[in-house]
Amino acid sequence: MITGKNYIGSQLLASGDKVFKTFNPQLNVENPWQFIEATADEIKLATTIADKAFLSFQKCSGQEKALFLKTIADEILALGDALLDVYCQESGLPRGRAEGERGRTIGQLNAFAELVADGSWVEATIDTAIPDRIPLPKVDIRKMMRPLGTVVVFGSSNFPFAYSTAGGDTASALAAGCPVIVKSHPMHAGTSEMVTSAVIKAAQKANMPEGIFSNLNSSGIEVGVQLVQDPLVKAVGFTGSIKGGRALYDLAAKRPEPIPVFAEMGSINPVIILPQALKQNAEKWANACAGSVTLGAGQFCTNPGLILAVKNEYLKVFTDQLASEILKIAPTCMLNPSIHLNYKINNQELSSQIGVQVIAAYDESENPNFALQKILTVSGKDFLENPVLHKEVFGPFSIVVQCENEAELVAIINKLEGQLTGTIIAEDNEINNFDAVVDALGNRVGRIIFNGMPTGVEVCPSMVHGGPYPSSSDSRFTAVGINSIKRWVRPFSYQNWPDANLPAALQNENPLGILRLVNNKQTNLPVV
Repeated sequence: MITGKNYIGSQLLASGDKVFKTFNPQLNVENPWQFIEATADEIKLATTIADKAFLSFQKCSGQEKALFLKTIADEILALGDALLDVYCQESGLPRGRAEGERGRTIGQLNAFAELVADGSWVEATIDTAIPDRIPLPKVDIRKMMRPLGTVVVFGSSNFPFAYSTAGGDTASALAAGCPVIVKSHPMHAGTSEMVTSAVIKAAQKANMPEGIFSNLNSSGIEVGVQLVQDPLVKAVGFTGSIKGGRALYDLAAKRPEPIPVFAEMGSINPVIILPQALKQNAEKWANACAGSVTLGAGQFCTNPGLILAVKNEYLKVFTDQLASEILKIAPTCMLNPSIHLNYKINNQELSSQIGVQVIAAYDESENPNFALQKILTVSGKDFLENPVLHKEVFGPFSIVVQCENEAELVAIINKLEGQLTGTIIAEDNEINNFDAVVDALGNRVGRIIFNGMPTGVEVCPSMVHGGPYPSSSDSRFTAVGINSIKRWVRPFSYQNWPDANLPAALQNENPLGILRLVNNKQTNLPVV
């Protein structure tokens, strides 16, 4: 059941008078549920009880946190079809996508449960004392990762499960020992409330402290601004637009105590097709690009919004096939009318730039929130001279840039903003002749792909979902996979500390049996 209230810990509160509804983009009507926006008092209560919860939560064992995370996964599954129904009504996404994304969310929670149950992730490091060292004695120093404190997570528009209420940011923050306050996305507030009910139920079953998790409603930016400015908040996780992420980053930097904002933002994910690949398989790669550009109405952060190739006779074959193939794919529903409107505005802006040609445009749909795919082409020279063409168009849209030669291709790559992904399409051994292209691309992206499309992000320890600004606010971290836990911790050292008073991870006997770096050697043996 959806109440439309705010979860402040386990309390359901609704003292405000500002209300809003979510929207069903498939039916083009408002959903029936009414939500009450969180008030300043409710926001303060959420941060206060989270800060109190942190005092005990940061000391929970890995096994206790693992039980909590696994129980969240179980409780989400227990919501059954009712949760999937609300997800579809609020996002316009199909049932299969809802089931797949729920599975990914469950997988993330269980992966972090395994990580913290093992315990080695804390990077325990021990350098024992040498009291008779000459000329100066060496003290005993021991280091491990320590959680930052309360984390605010902003729900994303395009992943109502996996990047929202109990998604990767939340799962990794809870695994680290940080309480979480979710600012739910206004377009899937009902989905968020239902998932929150599962998290709160899990917290109670696992005997977690009250206040460890809250979920706040808002229709605009005010609640988010207040959360980021609250002195009890210690970090922020965000997935969305460059404008939104940068605004949060700037707010956090202006605080008396600045805090980190880990924002995954805009990316056009260049796909580079080398000459022999065009010659041998132009039609194959055109079909692959068409499918990737239109997948999920183009609403993926890894959507290929830019295709680069050196101009030759086979590039014409590629563009003709891409134009033909993309028009065979039926348009699909976007997440909400606002995203659909922005798609129309942005794709029209780029389409009207000097030197740009429209080579494919789906021109009709009976459905008001369905995205009409479009492919443009432009010369390398015009692309280099016009930074507007670098802009992300969130939807089924891409630009084919026809470069005069390899030097111009490299110049374009070097001028690109930071990207989440970069792809190179090549025939066997062809890549060996394009070191300058590979090196340039590697400097602009967080993940480089060979002979595949960028859409799709495998959740695994080797995945990097981040990149140079503005694809993310800090390219040293990933937003996907177990290593994303590193965003919510800081290194902390104990000097000459009594062994009995050290955290278990640093005690001589190694009671957790974890892998540690002891005097520069990896071992899980006790310190003797």
